Amino acid sequence: MFIQKLRVSIFNLAMSIAKVVDLMNAAIGQHHMQVAYWGYRLADALSLSDDEKLDIFIAGLLHDIGAFSMKERIDLLAFEDTRPGAHAVAGSLILEGFEPFAAIAELIKFHHLPWKNGRGGVQDGVRVPAGSHIIHLADRVAVQISPHAPVLGQVRTICEAVSQQRGAVFVPEHVDALLSMNHREYMWLEATSPHMEAVLKRIVPVSTRELSEQQLVKFAKLICRLIDFKSEFTATHSSGVAAVAVELAGLTGFSKNERRMVEIAGYLHDLGKLAIPSEIIEKAGPLNENERFIMRSHVYYTYETLEPFEVLRPVSRWGALHQERLNGTGYPFGFDSDDLPLGARIMAVADVFTALTEDRPYRKGMDKKHTMAVLQAMSDTGELDAAIVARVFENADRLNAIRESAQNHAMREYTAFHNMLESLSVA
Repeated sequence: MFIQKLRVSIFNLAMSIAKVVDLMNAAIGQHHMQVAYWGYRLADALSLSDDEKLDIFIAGLLHDIGAFSMKERIDLLAFEDTRPGAHAVAGSLILEGFEPFAAIAELIKFHHLPWKNGRGGVQDGVRVPAGSHIIHLADRVAVQISPHAPVLGQVRTICEAVSQQRGAVFVPEHVDALLSMNHREYMWLEATSPHMEAVLKRIVPVSTRELSEQQLVKFAKLICRLIDFKSEFTATHSSGVAAVAVELAGLTGFSKNERRMVEIAGYLHDLGKLAIPSEIIEKAGPLNENERFIMRSHVYYTYETLEPFEVLRPVSRWGALHQERLNGTGYPFGFDSDDLPLGARIMAVADVFTALTEDRPYRKGMDKKHTMAVLQAMSDTGELDAAIVARVFENADRLNAIRESAQNHAMREYTAFHNMLESLSVA
């Protein structure tokens, strides 16, 4: 039963997003966690309040989520970043709709803005939060740390590089706070620890927040936008899957609360695609073998990311098992009918139905006749649940109309997002 209010750690929500995004490439390493670490240490050295320190920490964990492609992420690892604006604005726009992240969205929006000897305190008539400048410094410190040499041997060079930009790029007081830590070797060792998550949980007070059912759905929609807005190829997919899955769940006898869980699972089912570079997702031609392996990994990352949240355990299983098949031919676990709950079976059918019927930039969706033929074949071979496929046959036109309506709405949001991003970018 899905209860009306849940105790959820905002720390853990943000950490889960950061970890899956940083899986995109080994070169990125633990970048989000390192920035969160230095942001928190700087905020503490500057004697900010506990709430301010936590906001800066969460913003550090999420600061680059608006960088969707591999190229963007790699470019941002250069100390001198020449195109800092678009990804910061994109991340801010996605986060601001989730009330617990509203203040964090504002910090992220300006996190690459140089200080300009005080002129960086205001941008386009808007006061820039001090926390944005702290994250900027934390980010630039993190990108200078090389994993190929002992960190303690790099401290002097890093501090000298930062000092040279004191006032012009970084707030002088923030630079002074960093320099006050240059002799604290344990901090530099913590910042490069292979166990960064454990380090952060040790030094940052982890508090929980009560989220309503509606807020949890909004969080799931936030993740949905992060996933789908990576590319026009996927701009509306998760919204379509969620809408179809909810309708199928109702036709299968799920309660209202259970259908709400199905909706959340639909929004989150492709969460692991945050670890997949846009270059692969947007490839118009067939994927090569290595690219297929990378793409297939997304469902495991979905499972791994959601598994720690006990209150979301059914959502985790339903969403993350959508590529499993009743005859054991699916992935990543190779489960069969004995292992797959009804919610996962519904999600699998909803995902296939949506993938077949939706339009993509490179091809039109299948018509009803061909869609039903594919679903029937997958039912006959024991891949999909025959009873759920039968519900699709009985309600195909209604399901397609629901799918189309949800995806049209999502496309309007996607278009508005990119229009706003273009108008607000501070490149």
